[in-house]
Amino acid sequence: MPIATVNPATGETVRTFDALDADGIDQRITAAHRAFRGWRETDFGTRARLLHAAADLLDKERDEIARVMTTEMGKTLAAARAEAAKCAKSMHWYAAHAEDLLADEHPAAADVEDSGATRAYVRYRPLGVVLAVMPWNFPLWQVIRFAAPALMAGNVGLLKHASNVPQTALYLGGLFHRAGFPEGCFQTLLVGSGAIEDVLRDPRVAAATLTGSEGAGRAVAAIAGDEVKKTVLELGGSDPFVVMPSAADELDRAVEVAVTARVQNNGQSCIAAKRFIVHTDIHDAFAERFSRAMSALRVGDPTTPSTDVGPLATEQGRADLEELVEDALAKGAQALCGARRPKALPPGWYYEPTVLTGVTERMRIHREEAFGPVATLYRVADLDAAVALANDTPFGLSSNVWTTDEDEQRRFVRDLEAGGVFFNGMTASHPALPFGGVKRSGYGRELSAHGIREFCNITTVWYGR
Repeated sequence: MPIATVNPATGETVRTFDALDADGIDQRITAAHRAFRGWRETDFGTRARLLHAAADLLDKERDEIARVMTTEMGKTLAAARAEAAKCAKSMHWYAAHAEDLLADEHPAAADVEDSGATRAYVRYRPLGVVLAVMPWNFPLWQVIRFAAPALMAGNVGLLKHASNVPQTALYLGGLFHRAGFPEGCFQTLLVGSGAIEDVLRDPRVAAATLTGSEGAGRAVAAIAGDEVKKTVLELGGSDPFVVMPSAADELDRAVEVAVTARVQNNGQSCIAAKRFIVHTDIHDAFAERFSRAMSALRVGDPTTPSTDVGPLATEQGRADLEELVEDALAKGAQALCGARRPKALPPGWYYEPTVLTGVTERMRIHREEAFGPVATLYRVADLDAAVALANDTPFGLSSNVWTTDEDEQRRFVRDLEAGGVFFNGMTASHPALPFGGVKRSGYGRELSAHGIREFCNITTVWYGR
């Protein structure tokens, strides 16, 4: 895949880039390894001051980088600005909280004595150079949610970004340096996917994190496993959005949130709600309102303020989505709305917001992730059926449940196979809360104390008598 900015709203190639050669890659790994030796010794106050500065710089340049993201992958300008603002906010959060999150942990005095020590504690020490392999769908946020905690922990980063967002990647590569971070602390590797293996096998690279497809995760995990290197993987998701009868009084709000949860980022989000599982008592009312609201969304130029849904990021992505929909329709599913390309738009990779019903296990979309504005709608008879269907997926990233019944809430928390359970709202990420999944959605956690500690050497320090 060429390294290029291709505007998904027009199909136009805006700018192309040459990939780094082997010497260029080696120079950056060398710089990262050298930077780590000094960066690991900096105090939290210094790290926080620089991260605050990077966040302020990002805030100042929010409109500029938002236009770049919209041009490269098609998200609306409003969504791009919001993404940049979220990144800056999270950087400030980690700058303010990292020292407390990584403070030494002291066991109970009785346990220390029982171990035979005069004193003992746990210290979090950085691992070193971490390779980040990141996707295009949230080209700033996916990187920052790794970079902010990793840098505050004393690690340094190498970014291999998706090949269709090179300008965003280069921006990130320069952001931390312009904020005052030492040379080599965070660098972009403008390379294709074929270069990842050599980088990860380099003995100077200590670990890797990847957000992306299941196939990409398997490949990176296999290499890292062979090298016995730590990895964190955040892969696909096919999150359920369950609506139970006790939420009937909030049905309009549930529908409103359901629409946002499905079409956020033009439907291209791992944590987007994709499977809508509705109790039979309220199914018909939900289906009518949901399909009407999805049909009313404005599809068009992502730079226009009135646009709700822009183009998909790549031509192949739209083709993949169309295949899933066509397979379902051929096997008996019905489209309540959409299921086609818009007719009145200029060239670009657009697809109408779609609601499919009558989906069965025979259809690919029942098992595979639909990465675009396509929702599948299911009817269930009771709570047991809702839980069973919600779990009937190879993925387990997050989940959304609408119920006011406390017994039902306890049951969903206990039984849903997902990294998050969000009640009466939409799955979202926040720096104070851990983010990640189970099953084929990956392993490890980003964000919160759990995320900042993923790339730390959790060290026992023990003093004898």
